[in-house]
Amino acid sequence: MRRLLRQERLAARDRLDSRSRNEKSSAIHRLLLAQPVVQAATHCFLYVHFRSEVETLPLLTTLLAAGKTVSVPLTLQKEKRLLAVQITEPTSQLKPGCFGILEPDKEHVAQATINPATIELALVPGSVFDCQGGRLGYGGGFYDRFLSQDAPQAVRIGLAFALQLTDQVPLEPHDQLMDILVTEEQCYTCQRSRHAQDRNL
Repeated sequence: MRRLLRQERLAARDRLDSRSRNEKSSAIHRLLLAQPVVQAATHCFLYVHFRSEVETLPLLTTLLAAGKTVSVPLTLQKEKRLLAVQITEPTSQLKPGCFGILEPDKEHVAQATINPATIELALVPGSVFDCQGGRLGYGGGFYDRFLSQDAPQAVRIGLAFALQLTDQVPLEPHDQLMDILVTEEQCYTCQRSRHAQDRNL
């Protein structure tokens, strides 16, 4: 069921033309940047978009211009994990890497690897989401491991087009919940974030 759901939503996302994807991504950026938690964060970790994902390169530039520390993932394929690397000049520091995704240049990695414990906000891609914070990735578990083991303190924000939503993602124990989900239509405060608020009352 998970595999079929993933395939269906990714196929729908792939059918978006570039203009629609750009317009929807811009709407997501506007809603995201209006969030107080984003405005307050000093260190943001975000994925670099690939193929039909919600676009993030313009967002990366905006966050840098706002004076924030920005890190992006480097995929360590053999270790099945992500490394957080600080980026200050996207055009020169990002090169095609694992799966053809833009990643930090290897020469840059050695001097810019950053402690993931300093990440306050993580912007996360995925194939399927629900409004309660459920997320299906792409099957490799890279972000689930990163969020649970390396940056558990980070506020997790899923970025997705509305067509990627389903009523309830069929979760497994390793799946990490999101705190906030942002689509081109609205922002959702998710189950994990609500539970944290309840505990603080």
